[in-house]
Amino acid sequence: MSEQSSGASPGVFQPISTGIVAAITGFASSFVLVIAGLRAVGASEAQASSGLLALCLLVGLACIALPLYFRMPISFAWSTPGAALLVAAGATTDNFGAAVGAFLVCGALIVLCGVWPPLGRVITSIPRPLAGAMLAGILFPICLAPIQASIEQPLLAIPVVLVWLVLYRLAPRWAVPMAMVVAAIGIGITAGTGWLSAPTSAPGLVFVAPVFDPLVIVSLGLPLFVVTMAGQNVPGFAVLSTFGYRPPPRSVLVWSGIGTMLGSVFGAHNMNLAAITAALMGSPDAHRDPSKRWIATVASGFGYLVLGLGSGLATALVAASPPILIIAVAGLALLGALVTSVTSALEEPEHRISAMATFLVTASGITIVGIGSAFWGLVVGGIFMLWLGWRRPLGA
Repeated sequence: MSEQSSGASPGVFQPISTGIVAAITGFASSFVLVIAGLRAVGASEAQASSGLLALCLLVGLACIALPLYFRMPISFAWSTPGAALLVAAGATTDNFGAAVGAFLVCGALIVLCGVWPPLGRVITSIPRPLAGAMLAGILFPICLAPIQASIEQPLLAIPVVLVWLVLYRLAPRWAVPMAMVVAAIGIGITAGTGWLSAPTSAPGLVFVAPVFDPLVIVSLGLPLFVVTMAGQNVPGFAVLSTFGYRPPPRSVLVWSGIGTMLGSVFGAHNMNLAAITAALMGSPDAHRDPSKRWIATVASGFGYLVLGLGSGLATALVAASPPILIIAVAGLALLGALVTSVTSALEEPEHRISAMATFLVTASGITIVGIGSAFWGLVVGGIFMLWLGWRRPLGA
């Protein structure tokens, strides 16, 4: 029986349900990392809650506006690797205003990539082994957290890890959300219900005046920009092209850059093209008719707007949790990204030493002249690559 003869309702239900699942999955799998990252760079509980709310609102509006205009499943998200970078850069600054200044600069650079394509080409031409190794170095300490938590908080952490492991085999999409549910139950047992009535449990936006500290911009803003462009926006465009969509890069980058700038003054770190959830909403899972898959993205946008109402409670829950348990859940969520980044870093044999140098420096967490390890990892890896690449022809 054709779709027309079977009624329009099933055809509409499929993309709407797919979009709602994508929104829930995207939110539940990484909101803990967003809050932990914002707190690591100096945000108060209220400012972290504001940042999460701003991200939900901006991502939701972007997922509604652009798909409606272009009739494509152009989906947005916040940068999970970017949030991991905030956790790794925690020693860089405890002045959240300076972090907000770095977020604002990151957004301005994304806008510049949209209006001046040569800059985008420069960023995306950073050798994949170095970009992958830098991201792997950022993620590695966080992905160790499940092991550390299982030793320090075994009664809370081991059930979380086991639930994640079982569902990753049987229903991978729900592995991290359900692990978070189990973690929340454990937190509820140990911390009681006081967090439900915390002052920050109601959602609200808090303005944060940006402070433009050159050292924080170099150690946080520039790596965040590189991670967003090379690790999020480029894969996002690639995913859409896989399903036959060609969204205009200028509109997408300018929109996401302006959104990042607007959200930064309310504590949001950045927004960008989605990749994983884009694959869900751009595929036949959303609708067998490619011209109707944009409905899934619009539905996910409304889903994010609703989920934003829970940003206060989510922040209160994280605040009531043992920090190692929160990072452990985030580490489970980032294992797939770690595997991908390590694979990217090591896929070219001639650049493996350079990539490993980048990885080791980044993972070390060092800070030199106030600049964090992600920046120095790229610098050291670039020096290794130039030196080894220059020396090789002489021995030929």
